[in-house]
Amino acid sequence: MVAAVLAGHPPSACHRFVQEVYWRSYWKGWLENRPAIWTRYQSELAALVLQLAHDTELDRRFCAATDGTTGIDCFDHWARELVGTGYLHNHARMWVASIWIFTLRLPWQLGADWFLRHLLDGDPASNTLSWRWVAGLHTRGKHYLARAANIAEYTRGRFDPQGELDESARALPPDSPVAIERLRVPVVADPGRAGGLLITDEDALPETLGIEPRISTALSIACTPERSPLPGGELAHRFAADALADAGMRAAAAFDCAAQSAAIDGVDRGSMMRVDAIVRWAREHELQQVLTAFACVGPVRTLFDELRPALAAHSIELIEVRRGWDGACWPHATRGYFDFSKATGALAGQSRALISSA
Repeated sequence: MVAAVLAGHPPSACHRFVQEVYWRSYWKGWLENRPAIWTRYQSELAALVLQLAHDTELDRRFCAATDGTTGIDCFDHWARELVGTGYLHNHARMWVASIWIFTLRLPWQLGADWFLRHLLDGDPASNTLSWRWVAGLHTRGKHYLARAANIAEYTRGRFDPQGELDESARALPPDSPVAIERLRVPVVADPGRAGGLLITDEDALPETLGIEPRISTALSIACTPERSPLPGGELAHRFAADALADAGMRAAAAFDCAAQSAAIDGVDRGSMMRVDAIVRWAREHELQQVLTAFACVGPVRTLFDELRPALAAHSIELIEVRRGWDGACWPHATRGYFDFSKATGALAGQSRALISSA
């Protein structure tokens, strides 16, 4: 995307767009450096989901928020828009998260999970860390407060929640810091071994991965049900399924191979069903290695952690191909975005080369 934009526009005209791409790379890299943040979030979320089952007051307030019946018109409108379209404008995402945390006093983890279940562009890193930023947990003590005047201005008077929002709330108490971990180093594929291509909704552009070994078969599998212990949004499931169907056709054309999708109900949770389906496919095609896009911290990484030993039991290696852009960006995503942008500022001009590098 960066290469295409810079090919048609001077940097001064597309700076903001390129910075948005960098932001996504920053969030992905920051979580890659601190995977324990995701593990903690998942643990806290699981406990809160159990709490919903017996805490009737929390469940009532949670349902009012997700159903869009809180009585705060702007929030309720955006709640229904999220579920009805799978999308929210960035300003609305920030306002909703802030109102959820500081006015409705709901756990941020449940809000982050609600977004991830319904957003078509739901991304574990961008979503989780953005919610933490709003809460004041990402940059300690620096939180984002939704203000009625700001909402009225940017919605051009459509909404004006004057007197309905807590505009003086403090940031959430800081949680314990986690150590920066060494980034995983991808294993290089063996060109001489029989290979199959695995496509997940983590990355549905397999033809741009720069894969060299001959691919004899491709399998696409949706992992959207693994995003949450709660039922996911139908629109998000459908979006992922359509993207994977399209990716399968492109992969078949690019690698001159047969492509198929795993026969699993798109809304069925259960990682072992997906592991079994992938292992079955790999064995049926007598594969020695399964190549796939690098799985970032999140549901697909969790799936791959179970898949790797299951394939190894049949002498099949799981090879994750990391994009050159990510490999160049992520080592710099250890502190704030300002430091990251300074360190990676020259990458935009190198984007074409980075796209094809491992």
